Amino acid sequence: MKRQFLLFIFITCAVVTNVQSANQSINGTYNILNYGADTLNVCTQAINNAIESAYRNGGGKVIIPAGRFRSGTIFLKDNIELHLSGGAILEASDDYSDFPLMPPTTYRSLKDAGGWSALIYAEKANHISITGKGTIDGKGKGRKGRVQGVAGDCNGRPRNILLISCKNVSVSGVTMLNSAIWNQHYLDCEDVTVTDIRVFNHANGNNDGIDIDGCRRFILSDSVIDSDDDGIVLKSTGIAPCEDIVITDCIVSSFANAIKCGTESTGGFRNILISDCIVKPSRSEGERVIKSTPTGITAISLEVVDGGVMEGVTVNNILIEGTECPLYIRLANRGRKHISSAPIPPIGVMRNIQISNITAYGTGNFCSSITGIPERKIENIYLNNIRFVNKGGLAKGNFLTKELVEGVRHDMAKSMCPDKYWASFKDIIEDEKGYPQPTVWRNLPSYGLFIRNVETLELSNGTFISEKPESRNPIIAVNVDKLYLHQINAGQNSSSEVLLHKVPDIDADPSLKVRIEK
Repeated sequence: MKRQFLLFIFITCAVVTNVQSANQSINGTYNILNYGADTLNVCTQAINNAIESAYRNGGGKVIIPAGRFRSGTIFLKDNIELHLSGGAILEASDDYSDFPLMPPTTYRSLKDAGGWSALIYAEKANHISITGKGTIDGKGKGRKGRVQGVAGDCNGRPRNILLISCKNVSVSGVTMLNSAIWNQHYLDCEDVTVTDIRVFNHANGNNDGIDIDGCRRFILSDSVIDSDDDGIVLKSTGIAPCEDIVITDCIVSSFANAIKCGTESTGGFRNILISDCIVKPSRSEGERVIKSTPTGITAISLEVVDGGVMEGVTVNNILIEGTECPLYIRLANRGRKHISSAPIPPIGVMRNIQISNITAYGTGNFCSSITGIPERKIENIYLNNIRFVNKGGLAKGNFLTKELVEGVRHDMAKSMCPDKYWASFKDIIEDEKGYPQPTVWRNLPSYGLFIRNVETLELSNGTFISEKPESRNPIIAVNVDKLYLHQINAGQNSSSEVLLHKVPDIDADPSLKVRIEK
């Protein structure tokens, strides 16, 4: 009788276990509700338990159903798909204790000084994905840094998504809001696809839209990104390069820089394609964290200032509305180390860049620029079919002194009536150690394109027009070894004279007005 009773208990337990297993995993799916998640409490443990269960069974889809679920750090693992169903909101917990600071990872980066923190986190995971039509809300408004002695974007505020040294990653369909810092950060990752996402990130300082940092074989497409800080950013904050990157079919808005390759450049940038994108003013009507410009600082920025090599970059078919500066290309020598023990990086290299089919209208008076430094010129820049239409209307004869130009930074510039003053081209400082951004120079003495310290530049089919009359030159070139200017058109109500200084080899159409300044 006892043996029969024990057998009955064994069979009953087996049936219950099988029923529970069926409830927890149905066709490889794991619903967080079956692990204790609810909409009243913080669900960090329940979500991580569902992921762990799927991982132990070889992988699967962890489902966050419709509803608002609060959580701390979620750890993705191999072969896990985190799926946010339509109507699901994954919301960051208000309690910092739910977001442990991660120790330094094997891959070291400039940004790990204060320790990593994120709502969704993975390191060295393979075959992971975040999918669905749900929303990730970082609830970042008002969150302060929590690491003493570390400022800016290293002070411990949690990212919405942080993936480090992961492979075979897919993110699609989701909406991301209100990060406490960078919204999504892919660091030293390989074979990544991010598509059909929506980002609205206007909650805190350093609110980038997406940061692709030292990654290889990365595709970003078909997405809408609206951010307070930089929108789509390629960085190299460690020794790995950003390499074989495609950015296409995106709409980008930013109060800072819409599409940027830099600022950090230690590992360099190779084989970058940016195409078929629209840059337009932000839809945000709330208070801006970045105060510099109401419509954005730059549309396209390519920068090498901390060592590294940038080569093989193509930017094609970009429509730009309203930003202050359509195009900013900068090689300089800030020389910031990616970690404290690293040697100071040498001056970087920038070469073989193709810019074509760019239309910008309603832009401000921060002239587009392509500038190296005397110690290292930019090599081989090709521009074709460029049309820039700026506001114009600057009065002739109001020049800043060289001393004032050297002092122009964000605070001073606000009070200096930027629509009225500019400097002579001989007074524009190199500023090779400063932060690379046209707010340093603001209104340059040209209104279309300012070129300085370049080896070879070819510009064909370029149109530069001002809505109001301009006394500035459409193009100024200084210290350029070889300059080709063909099919250049300047506005009828503005100056059409190209100004050259230290340009020994010039090939220009006979009809182009050229003045050589000694």
